[in-house]
Parts: sequence; C-alpha cells; structure tokens
Amino acid sequence: MIPGLELALIGGTGLYQLAGLEDAETHQPVTRYGAPSGPAHVGTLHGRRIAFLARHGEGHSVPPHRVNYRANLAALQSLGARRVLALNTVGGIGADFGPRVLACPDQLIDYTWGRISTVCEEPGTDVLHVDFGEPYSRGLRRQVLAAAQRSGTALVDGGCYGATQGPRLETRAEIARMRRDGCDLVGMTGMPEAGLAREMGLDYACLAIVANWAAGAGPDPDEVITLQDVLDNVAAASAGLPGLLEALLQGNGNA
Repeated sequence: MIPGLELALIGGTGLYQLAGLEDAETHQPVTRYGAPSGPAHVGTLHGRRIAFLARHGEGHSVPPHRVNYRANLAALQSLGARRVLALNTVGGIGADFGPRVLACPDQLIDYTWGRISTVCEEPGTDVLHVDFGEPYSRGLRRQVLAAAQRSGTALVDGGCYGATQGPRLETRAEIARMRRDGCDLVGMTGMPEAGLAREMGLDYACLAIVANWAAGAGPDPDEVITLQDVLDNVAAASAGLPGLLEALLQGNGNA
C-alpha cells in the first residue's frame, strides 16, 4: 500500500508509458488472480502520486482477449489506488466520434465472450450482484469532464462503448449492427474491465481515444485500417492528455 496514491491510469494501444512521471518506482505485485500484464509504475505527476500500468504489456504482447483484467485491477488496488482512469484506444462509429477525438463515454454494451468477467469465478467466493446500470462512476466522469473544460481540451461528453472480442477488427456488418444497437465507439478492452472495477469497489471512468473510423463508418467505405494509422491518430489525439491530467490532478485537492 502506497500512501497518498489515489489515481491509477491504465494505458491502451499506443500508450505504454506515461510521459512526465517523476521519481517512478516499479512494482510487480502478484495477485490472487495471477500476474498483471506488466509492472505498475508509481511516481509523481503534477505533485500527485499516481500509478500507471500498460494493459497490453509494455511491448504490446498481450492481446485483448488474453488480458488478465482481474489481476491488473487487483494489482493497482493493492498499491492503494481507489480510482482508475482507463485509457482505451477505440474506433469511431457515431458522427461525432471521428479519428483523433477524445471522448468520455457514459454507457457500454458487452459483445465479448469467454473472458473471466467476475471476481465470483472461483468456488467459495461470495456471489455479487452489483448495480451496473451506470457502468462508469458518475463522480469520476464529472471530474474528468471538468478537467477537460479547465484545460481547454476538447472532449465529447457521453457515448456508448461497444466492447468486442478482438484481436481482429470488426466487419462492416458487425459495425452496422452495433450502430443499430446504439454504439458510438468500438473497442476490445472496455469489458470485463469496467464490470470488474465495479465489483472491486473502484471508481472507474473511461477516456476513449478514437484512432480510426470503424469499418464502413467513415466517409470512405473502402478505407483500409493500418496499425500505423492507428498509432499516428493515437499520438495526435493524446496531445491533449497532459493538460487534462494536470487539471484533473490539481482539481478539488484530489484526483
């Protein structure tokens, strides 16, 4: 347990380290659920103690369906984190969610399968039935949105995140179905992470970084998505992150 650690960040595709983290210490906790994707780095950012963990490992070696989501969250919780801001690289479906947009979704739909999605998996554990009607913590979302406003960072408020299995990208028909279902964003790691955070009693919010149009959603229906395009767009969209994080960490005396 690290005193004063209130906020943890989980980085997605293209976000394997946190720029500006000072006096960083590396921790590799092993949890009751096994080892996390990689080490957690705890340091000081804008005068506050925070932790950072790369969801896919620091070399992007863990595909979305193999991420040990329970271990990642449990590791951060064991270090003392009570609030988690998830950075998710996603595709855009809705008209307001094009490449290089930042969004803070307020809803999600889970299309994944076969992943361990609860802390109630092992025999003998307590059975939890947590309320999940509002999948992201309202208070943390409000703080993220307020921080974006104070820092002048463009951030879309709301939207529905559709979590797919991966690691392949989706077909046009799948994206068309998701659009009919009401999804604005598509990613591969939003679940079971959000549900597990709720079961573990963590405040959790998502900062979605739109890397590309989802299949058939953009102005060019024949666009071919390349990894380089994704990384370039993530880098461009992430340009506003330092200012937003500074405002978040310095606001209200807590994260």
